Amino acid sequence: MTARLIALLWLTISASPAAEKPRLVLFLAADDLRCDLACYGHPAARTPNFDRLAQRSVVFHRAYCQQALCNPSRASLLTGKRPDELGIWDLPTHFRSSHPNALTIPQHFRNHGWFTRNLGKIFHNFHHDTMGDPASWSVPAEFHWGQHSTDTPQLPDPLPPNLASDPKCECRDIPDDTLIDGRIAAAAVRAIHDAAGRTEPTFLAVGFWKPHAPFNAPKRYWDLYRRDRLPEIPAPAWPQHAPAIARHGSQEILGWQQRRSLSPDAARELRHGYLAAISFLDAQLGRILDALDSSGLASQTIIALWSDHGFHLGEHSLWGKTSNFELDARVPLLIAAPGIPAAGSHALAELTDLFPTLTELSGLPTPDGLAGRSLVPVLRNPATQVRSAALTQHPRPSYYNLSPSRSPTSMGYSLRTQQFRYTEWRDWTTGRTTHRELYDHSSDPLETINLADFPEHAADAATAAASLLTFLPAVHQGWTPPPPQKP
Repeated sequence: MTARLIALLWLTISASPAAEKPRLVLFLAADDLRCDLACYGHPAARTPNFDRLAQRSVVFHRAYCQQALCNPSRASLLTGKRPDELGIWDLPTHFRSSHPNALTIPQHFRNHGWFTRNLGKIFHNFHHDTMGDPASWSVPAEFHWGQHSTDTPQLPDPLPPNLASDPKCECRDIPDDTLIDGRIAAAAVRAIHDAAGRTEPTFLAVGFWKPHAPFNAPKRYWDLYRRDRLPEIPAPAWPQHAPAIARHGSQEILGWQQRRSLSPDAARELRHGYLAAISFLDAQLGRILDALDSSGLASQTIIALWSDHGFHLGEHSLWGKTSNFELDARVPLLIAAPGIPAAGSHALAELTDLFPTLTELSGLPTPDGLAGRSLVPVLRNPATQVRSAALTQHPRPSYYNLSPSRSPTSMGYSLRTQQFRYTEWRDWTTGRTTHRELYDHSSDPLETINLADFPEHAADAATAAASLLTFLPAVHQGWTPPPPQKP
């Protein structure tokens, strides 16, 4: 090949959209969003903008969080470290209290000359002395702090009437921007257009507070659904042969001091409210996509959309999160990047994989010591696998910092392979395995029968247990219980 032909070929490649350096990373987070109701074709959900984003993304159908609770999940994702490495399994512990020099994804981008900005809930949003993580951002974070119960309509009295009945629901005829997610979307629109005028590239993190309870979307999103036509709860019963330790109290929905019973009407209203919250979130996503398309940055933008964990709506007799079941562990994950065609992938992925994936897509060095693996090979070929399993864990009690001992009694480690979910519950003090679960997703995707003690599945359980040990070398070498939590 002649030198002139090589030069022409290089110019052609350099001028192509796929070769453009990214100028914007849109890091989009949802809270408590289960994946089957976001963008995977669930017949009950009205999510045209999730579908719209999916049409330009690689959609990961088997992506998993590392713990189904906001603070540990977000701390793990943002630092690329597992909860055990951070020593964070609860809501109150800030990751910098134990790891003051930890490096976060936005901090890494900032260190390499990117302008980083936080709108909404990216780090955990309350219980901490430190509000968010100022070291991660070029300018102070906005809309990122406060309890979810404070997200009330910003309107002068009298408010339109509340047409909902359940204490976790609210249905009022109000504009979107009276709630925090509407204001976050409006600020994100402005920030995208601001990014188009910047000389340095921008890492824009937009963290929506929905569909986390309370389910208080504006009335028009409730009106998208007919409550009497919502599908029945799939697999509402506790899984056969499942140990009691896998259960939790559903406190977030049923109450912390005294657990209430839900009538069938109340259960339907809660499910209706959750769907309305998803559609409200979907509309805010649409505003962001519109702004991106009008900004001129779309061909130079990387989008990563994720949720911190899933959510039960009566399945397995559970409400909320904090389990190791599939509905809590599995999360939406969509990644769009210049030159990457839209596709769906059943490759296993973890939220820890986002750190190395975004650095590689952005041309930045990847820090050492990350738990995740880059998903770029999957983006280029969705049939590729970069990991054989994904690890999720959760302690018992679920909210152990509220228990008298302020320490867990057990930790459940759950490994998801292509076919199975295998869970071991280990005593906090001794590390001894006390209970096991095995669910075969090829025949039982709803996880209704625990097969761990079935003789015909002994080999499957043994294989999964051996694979789990490769994820937990400390357990393999000898159990060292994590330190107790401070009162």
